[in-house]
Amino acid sequence: MRKVVKFGGSSLASAEQFKKVGEIIHADKERKFVIPSAPGKRNADDTKVTDMLYACYDLAEAGKDFKAELQAIKDRYQEIIDGLKLKLSLEDEFKTIEKNFKQKAGPDYAASRGEYLNGIIMANFLGYEFVDAAEVVLFDEDGEFSAEVTNDKLKARLENVDAAVIPGFYGAFADGKVKTFSRGGSDITGSIVARAVKANVYENWTDVSGFLIADPRIIYKPAGIETITYKELRELAYMGASVLHEDAIFPVRREGIPINIRNTNAPEDNGTWIVESTCQKSKYVITGIAGKKGFCAVNIDKDMMNSEIGFGRKVLQAFEENGISFEHVPSGIDTMTVFVHQDEFMHKEQQVVSAIHRLADPDHIDIEGDFALIAVVGRGMKSTRGTAGRIFSALAHANVNVKMIDQGSSELNIIIGVSNADFETAIKAVYDIFVLMQI
Repeated sequence: MRKVVKFGGSSLASAEQFKKVGEIIHADKERKFVIPSAPGKRNADDTKVTDMLYACYDLAEAGKDFKAELQAIKDRYQEIIDGLKLKLSLEDEFKTIEKNFKQKAGPDYAASRGEYLNGIIMANFLGYEFVDAAEVVLFDEDGEFSAEVTNDKLKARLENVDAAVIPGFYGAFADGKVKTFSRGGSDITGSIVARAVKANVYENWTDVSGFLIADPRIIYKPAGIETITYKELRELAYMGASVLHEDAIFPVRREGIPINIRNTNAPEDNGTWIVESTCQKSKYVITGIAGKKGFCAVNIDKDMMNSEIGFGRKVLQAFEENGISFEHVPSGIDTMTVFVHQDEFMHKEQQVVSAIHRLADPDHIDIEGDFALIAVVGRGMKSTRGTAGRIFSALAHANVNVKMIDQGSSELNIIIGVSNADFETAIKAVYDIFVLMQI
């Protein structure tokens, strides 16, 4: 058994947190490969090391003095080293960083040093081998992640390594220049390593005990999700739910490696398991609820639209020509609605309308803004009768007007369109009917 374990910034913000992480790793001899993030906030008023590095590099790039800012970063790491009583000096590393900042090595290089330095400390603390991600995580000349090249490189590098620390968040081009993933990219690194070493489990340790059924900013203490499939997670992530970087799903999904989201501050909790498929029934009919505000509906009417071959393609071509992606396209016999992000669409709305008229010759076009879309997701919905009816009943009882409904053929999710003003009320109503009414 081999486990890959990734720890987020809050889990490594201080020496005390490092000690918790050390206990977690040593508690299970199968935890062989560790992916650390940069130190996060120690308290609400603190600053993440990554943000400190960005600010420091901005000064360097502008030709301004950045010694005080670099010293503050040194102090953060020295505080961790002293707290762990390690015989370790990062002086040479900081000299290299200072030199590269002066030579304007780039913001990606600057940001990556947070993980890089934390990886050195973590390897020293655990007695594991340190593997610089720049040597094994590769990007092509266009800045796209080279999945297969990286997988081959990592396999070869880690083949005879019993235990290692590989910093998250960054890799490098073929010439060695550092390139970062987007924010949250340490999740991706963990997934890449899990695939390469054919791990049995990828544990992702953070400051929450897994996924929650709904946003805790809307629902007070929502219930947790014990098991969720990759497909369900994709649906929820697409609609705004975020605990795990969604690009971290793909490398492990193709290998059938389960992901376990765990809480560093509550290691006894089982967290959430993300799996390819499962025969385990959800505790509730739904697995989760997520949504976003700020959509716009473009309603296109044309008599006998359903018998006109290529009508939908012509309509969507109008959006494509103007560089606008669509979210959902529910349709009727003589109507078709295209949902788009309002802030992206509003500046080009008349160009799109003109293009639709030119390409598709509709009878009428109507635009309505300030929509919110809510996804109700769950593998249990497929085998449960009356799910849509319960949703509409709950929303009607809460005086929420449903403006759109869209259900995929997989019966895995139902998308509901409501006004922005009804967004929170709608989520509460759906949560209450499927979760609180079953407790």
